[in-house]
Amino acid sequence: MTPEELRKAALAYHHDGAPGKISVVATKPCNTAQDLSLAYTPGVAQPCLAIKETPADVWNYTSRGNLVAVVSDGTAVLGLGNIGPEAGLPVMEGKAVLFKHFADIDAVPVCLGKVFNEKGRTDAAKVIETVERLEPTFGGINLEDIGAPACFEVEQTLKKRMNIPVFHDDQHGTAIISLAAIINALKMVGKKIEDCRFVVNGAGAAGIACSRFYITAGAKRSNFIMCDSKGVIYKGRTDLNPEKQEFAAETDARTLADAMKGADIFLGFSAPNCVTAEMVKSMNKGAVIFAMANPVPEIFPDVALAAGAAVVGTGRSDFPNQINNVLGFPGIFRGALDVRARDINEAMKLAAANALAELAAESIPADVKEQLTAAYPADAAAGMFEGESQLKATYVIPKPFDPRVVPRVAMRVAEAAMKTGVAQLKIEDLKEYEKSVAKRIKK
Repeated sequence: MTPEELRKAALAYHHDGAPGKISVVATKPCNTAQDLSLAYTPGVAQPCLAIKETPADVWNYTSRGNLVAVVSDGTAVLGLGNIGPEAGLPVMEGKAVLFKHFADIDAVPVCLGKVFNEKGRTDAAKVIETVERLEPTFGGINLEDIGAPACFEVEQTLKKRMNIPVFHDDQHGTAIISLAAIINALKMVGKKIEDCRFVVNGAGAAGIACSRFYITAGAKRSNFIMCDSKGVIYKGRTDLNPEKQEFAAETDARTLADAMKGADIFLGFSAPNCVTAEMVKSMNKGAVIFAMANPVPEIFPDVALAAGAAVVGTGRSDFPNQINNVLGFPGIFRGALDVRARDINEAMKLAAANALAELAAESIPADVKEQLTAAYPADAAAGMFEGESQLKATYVIPKPFDPRVVPRVAMRVAEAAMKTGVAQLKIEDLKEYEKSVAKRIKK
């Protein structure tokens, strides 16, 4: 499909029929006078009074327990930048579609206007004030495409002030998925995360959050070199915000090429074609590269592999090892909602990453293989889904259309929430819960 054909097809997809991609569907009948009296006046007074008497009954008599707000101000839309809330709305509608399709979670796009400073960037205080007031309606908040550094303050403050999960997917979704891929990639090359040297190109929300998360998983902060558009973030630079200062390294390296010499893992959240074959050749043997710039990665997989990389991933669906956030947020929120978690904490995030890593190493049942073959015929023809252990250089992370992903992630997240004391409901049989999620999604 040519770029012009894609443009026309996408506009038609979003316009034809009913404009947009989502609608509201009632879960109860409203076909008779009796139905009307129960749905609205006078019958609706009864659940209202019950909730007034016992506020926790809001979870029993409303849709709040399965409702997530997808909140954005449109200041950092993937691949498009600061396009504003109206232009960002199709992306948030798309996120709502994915919540529903993959996890049967109802999601509402909430694009915020008039939350900007004089430079047109996010005013964190205004976003915080607005989102905090949404709490009585929703079971969780998914923050999306909010520019750095304001996004850090927005999420951290809301997590403290709200008693429902608040999750900035641009930070933590990418961190969780990429960590799962790193866990399995390091198995392939026989290395331990605590021994690996990391180069992170891109110091925005994703780069900072991913680096912090890898450290939580065992990587050493002293083994990180982070780069931004001006080069290496080193101690002594005077133009660094607090988040960048956190990763200022004691190093003589000043360029990306300098930083990659002797590195084990490269993570790209930056710009197209900024990594060369020569840079890859300068890395340690068994180099792992996840080049996640979209739509054009920092280096294309064939170039990286030819230069000696052992495992390569991107953000694109047409290459192996796609770092796709849809592997994370649907199952994470499914598990968090089902135990009525007050937060999505570090343990729950690590549980999600480990769930994805373990799933990628398991053999694929025949019925799942059939679905994956239909969704990914070229990969199936190449033998990607064969073998007792699936793990291979081209398959260190599951595919988004693997029906086992959301149930497994939800189960592990719910388990971690209960173990860490943020769950308000208890699931007695986690294996049965995993099966029930699979049946719910299939239905």
